[in-house]
This record gives sequence, C-alpha cells and structure tokens, in this order.
Amino acid sequence: MSNIAYVQKREERVILKKDHAIFLAAIFCFWFATYIYSPVFGVYLQSKGFSYTEVGIIIGSYGITQILLRLPLGILSDYLSKLRKQLFVGGFAVSLLSCLILVYFDSFFMIMLARLMAGVTASMWVMATVLYTYYFGTGQSAKAMGTLQFITVATQFASMAISGFIVEQFGWNAPFWIGAVASVLGILLAWQIKDIQQPESMTNTSFNLLSYLRVLLTLPGLKMITFLSLAAHAILFITIFGFSPIIAAENGVSETAFIWLVSAFFIPHALASLSLVFIKIDSRYNKRILWSCFGITGIFLLLVPLTETLLTLSMVHFVIGLALGFVFPILLDEVVRCSPAHLKMSAMGFFQSFYALGIFLGPLAAGSIAEHIGLSEVFYFTGIFALVTVMAVLFLFQRNSRMLEK
Repeated sequence: MSNIAYVQKREERVILKKDHAIFLAAIFCFWFATYIYSPVFGVYLQSKGFSYTEVGIIIGSYGITQILLRLPLGILSDYLSKLRKQLFVGGFAVSLLSCLILVYFDSFFMIMLARLMAGVTASMWVMATVLYTYYFGTGQSAKAMGTLQFITVATQFASMAISGFIVEQFGWNAPFWIGAVASVLGILLAWQIKDIQQPESMTNTSFNLLSYLRVLLTLPGLKMITFLSLAAHAILFITIFGFSPIIAAENGVSETAFIWLVSAFFIPHALASLSLVFIKIDSRYNKRILWSCFGITGIFLLLVPLTETLLTLSMVHFVIGLALGFVFPILLDEVVRCSPAHLKMSAMGFFQSFYALGIFLGPLAAGSIAEHIGLSEVFYFTGIFALVTVMAVLFLFQRNSRMLEK
C-alpha cells in the first residue's frame, strides 16, 4: 500500500464528534418516524372497528418482514459491505411510503401493508448497529450498544410522549404526517454518515450461504441470546407498544394522558440503558442481571390487571420499563462480543431476525387471548411467560457458561 493510500485510509477511519452527531440524529429520525404513532395505534385501530384479534395481527405484522429480512440483509451486508449505508438510507424511503399509506388508507389490508413496510425499515437496524460499532475502538462495544439503546429509547419516549397530544389537537392523521417528515429528514442525514470499511470485509472473497449459516449457528451462545431477546421483545410489544394503552383506555384514560404511562415506562427504561454507557459491568454478572430483570418483569406484569387508576398502572410500568432497560443493551453487547469481526453484521442479522419472531408472535397471541378470554388475561399470560423465561435463563446459562460468563 502506498503512503498516499495509507494516509487516505487512516483519514477515512477518523471519527469526529460531528460524525457521531449526524449518525445519532439519523437514528433519532429512524425510530421517530415509526414510534410517533405507536402508543395510540392500538386505540386508532379500535376506532376503525377492528377486533382484538385483528389489532394483534396488524401490530404483529411489523415483525413479519423483520423475520424475513434481517438475517439475509445481515449476511449480504457482510458480503457486500459497501451497500450497507445505501440499504440504511433505503429504509427511510420505505418508511416514508408506509406513513403516506397510513394517511390515505384505512382498510385492514392497506394498514397491514403499511406496517409490513415499517418492518422493512426496522430491518435496516442491523446496518445501524454494526455501522456504529465501528465508530468505537476494540473492547468498546458495550459503550456503542448502550449509546444506541439510549438514543433509541429516548427517541421512542419523546415521540410516544407527544403522540396522544398530537392526536387530541390535530386528529389521527397528524402523527402519520409527522412520521413522513421525519423519514425525509432521515434520508438527508443518512446520506451524510461515515461508513467505516473493515479490512475483514468479505467483498472480494468467495461466499457459500449454507457454510456461512453453519458458522453462525456454531457461535457460542448466539442462539440463547437470540431467544432471550425474542422473549423481551414479545413482552415489549404486548405491553407498552400494544395492549397497555388499550387497557389504560378501558380504564377511562384519555389519549392526552397516555404521556404519563409512556413516561413512567420509558424514563427508567432510558436511564437504565444510559447507565451502561458510563458504568462498566463485568460480564460475569450478566446472568444474574438477566434472570433478575425477567423475574421482576414477570411479577409486575401479573399486577397490571389489578391496577384501577392511571397512577397505579404507571407505577407498575415504571418497574417493567426499568427492568427491560437493562436487558436489551446487555443482549446487544453479547451479540457483538460472541462474534468475530467479519461476522458481526451477519450475527446481528441472525439475532435481530429471530427476535423479530417475538415482535410478531407476542401481539398475535395477545390479540387472540384478549379476543377469546379477556384483556386482563393478556397480562397474566405475559407475566407467566416472563417467569418461564427466568427458568430458561438459568438452565441455558448452565449449559452455555462460555457465553455470558467468559
């Protein structure tokens, strides 16, 4: 390599504060476009006359395209690494179209199509997570994932906190229009992010899909980490992104007052993620943290049907949000730690594709339970599921001790 080429390569790898700011602003738009309408979406669907089962199907459809796309996108992004930025930008274009469909159509088919497209956008998160990991030095993956998780949660909180007010003041279509504007801003920002190409890139190497998948499946602990994230995402999309606002509305809470429920969940959720940016936790304690958080989540989910006021419902969701706030960045960090550099994006694609099963199956099961048994039983079911996951954590950690306790 010539001296000029070497200097150019070093300059490409220099990450400035401006680069971080642009990247994180793009992440803000990425999630804002979808979550600006999320807390009122279930109530919106009910206002259109959809049953609980149909509500569950539409909410869960957001995960279908993620299941189908995240793994192949992760693999292809490793193989054709120069496309990952363009794919990330493309996610914003799909988000724009999704929001416009929600503005102009209100049939079951078209709303589900819009949510399937929102899932396409969310599939591009695999690009963002690994792209941002390369903005940090070796051994700083936890800091990168903690930062991303904090921005993600802070964005979700900011967008969801104002959605009820926006609907009350400007009508149901207003959040969809705002999501469209955020998508356009996201396109402009994403084009400016710096893509750090790694020397381990597979761009010029031979590629065999089956061999590649076999390598991924042999990574220590990846399947277990994926299952735990599947469980956590199922809980998340059954509760605050699904049926928690609905049970609040059933108790007489207005859309404007949803801000208190959303705040109670997302403020501790965000702070828990942010704490991992500044506090280094020895990976040997990850097992204890995970089973404790799932256990606490399960217990407080069982209390949700017993709440009768916005205050008590918010207090219960405060604890649930705090517990889950520790789970997600720890699992993200473990994916990065258990995969070699040239497989990071593929491992992240595997991880995100299969945890999307939780995004799909969780609301689908919850909608069916609410339709045929009752709304309270949704939270009893979810609480028991969280407690069963505690047993899985203990059992699987016992069999995969090389993973989180290495």
